[in-house]
Amino acid sequence: MEKGDRITTFTLPDQNGNEVSIDDFIGKQPLVIYFYPKDETPGCTKEACTFRDSIKDFEELNAKVIGISADSVESHKAFAENHSLNFTLLSDTDKKVRKLLEVPSDMFGLLDGRVTYVVSKEGIVRHIFKSQLNAARHVEEAKKVLKET
Repeated sequence: MEKGDRITTFTLPDQNGNEVSIDDFIGKQPLVIYFYPKDETPGCTKEACTFRDSIKDFEELNAKVIGISADSVESHKAFAENHSLNFTLLSDTDKKVRKLLEVPSDMFGLLDGRVTYVVSKEGIVRHIFKSQLNAARHVEEAKKVLKET
C-alpha cells in the first residue's frame, strides 16, 4: 500500500464484537487507520490516549479514527474501558489485514509495526506515517494531513 493507492477494503470485529467494514465509511468521511503492536503496552497506550484526547479535532475534520492490532476482541474491550477510548478498535488476530495493507514489522521483526494511514473520503491513501518509537506523533501527522486536504 502506497500513497495514492485506493485503500484495500476489509471487515474486522470491533471491541464489542460487531463487524466493521471500511466500505461503510468510503464516500462518507476520511479515515485515520492506525496499526499498533499491542494493547496495554506503554507506547501503544500513549498513542491510543493521544488519539482519545484529540478526538474532537478529528470530529471537526469529519474523520473516523480506527485502531487495529492483533489483540482479541476481549483485549480491545478491556483496553478501551481501561483508558476511556472513544474510537473504534479492530481485532486482526490472524494479521490478515496487516498483511493485506503491507504493514511491516519493527526492525527486529519482534513486534508488529506502528503505521498510520490517512485515507480520503474517496478512499485514497493520502499519507502513510511509520514510526515505531514516536507513537504520539502519529496523531499530529494525521491531523496535519487532514487539515491540508
